[in-house]
Amino acid sequence: MKLNLIMALASTLLATTAIAQAEDLTVASWGGSFQDAESKALFEPAAKEMGITVKQETYGGMSDVKLQVATGKVTLDVVASGSGSAARAGDEGLLEPLDYDIIDVSDFYPGLYSKYCVGSDVFSTVYAWNTKTYGDKGPQSWADFWDVKKFPGKRAYRNKVAGALEPALMADGVAPEDVYKVLDSEEGIERAINKIRELRPNISVFWSSGAQQAQLMKDGEVDMTTGWNGRFDNAKKDGAKVAYSFNQGLLDYDCFGIPKGAPNKELAMKFLAEISKAKYQDDLPKYITYGPTNKAAFDTGEIDEATAKGLPSSPANAEMQLPISLEWYTKWETTASEMYQEMLTE
Repeated sequence: MKLNLIMALASTLLATTAIAQAEDLTVASWGGSFQDAESKALFEPAAKEMGITVKQETYGGMSDVKLQVATGKVTLDVVASGSGSAARAGDEGLLEPLDYDIIDVSDFYPGLYSKYCVGSDVFSTVYAWNTKTYGDKGPQSWADFWDVKKFPGKRAYRNKVAGALEPALMADGVAPEDVYKVLDSEEGIERAINKIRELRPNISVFWSSGAQQAQLMKDGEVDMTTGWNGRFDNAKKDGAKVAYSFNQGLLDYDCFGIPKGAPNKELAMKFLAEISKAKYQDDLPKYITYGPTNKAAFDTGEIDEATAKGLPSSPANAEMQLPISLEWYTKWETTASEMYQEMLTE
């Protein structure tokens, strides 16, 4: 009798443990103020609403996902990604197709979700400058960013191809609407890289993360840099002498995907459905100045008019920017990355 009771208790304990494990979700993002904002606005409140435990990790992007999928040891359930990287990763079989019968995107801005990734926020790649160096008379175009006579000083630039080539072509006189036409060949890519070579003597740092670009401005290590608008706004709140312009910025979005073979795929899909709701997305601008992908977030009353004006996805700001082309990144990112890395190692 006692043995049967013990076995029954053991069976119940195992079942309870299995259920508990099934309600654990591992989410990976990029750290810094960005992941902190995601955590406060999206991850933590959604986890509480769903009654699950979300374990957060910081990771290095799709290269980490590729390694996990290749080795068959996938531990991540949800990953943050840039839109272009996600598009390419999906084509490479690294991400699960998303179920839009579960994830409601009926109120999303057009184009801010794809087969493999659902948009999490809208951001801009901009040029930022040190106001201690230039005051409020900093660069107002990519041509200004390249003009070392008019704006002498140290620059920082991205060490990856994403968001690196388009500014170079605009600085070289290519109209924004023609940038991706020019980039649609190895010759066009080389033209952009040559423009970066021209600036390279004045580039003291090639940054690798959003946290680094913000720190460069906080420390005054460079006089201007490329980077993501929300990182600079948070750096300014922390005392950095920094300003930026949306003019000729690159309008882009981050998104969430599910790695191929994720241990909790079904729960991950429900989690993405939850954090895509307006009631979470309207809180994101409280922590970082990135716009919601769910346009209904502007109707909840949580985002005031002054805040909306400072978001990349507001009509006035979006109008002066170049939207990132996912089609170009899917087609050319691998080739362009190899060419770009060759330049960096010269």
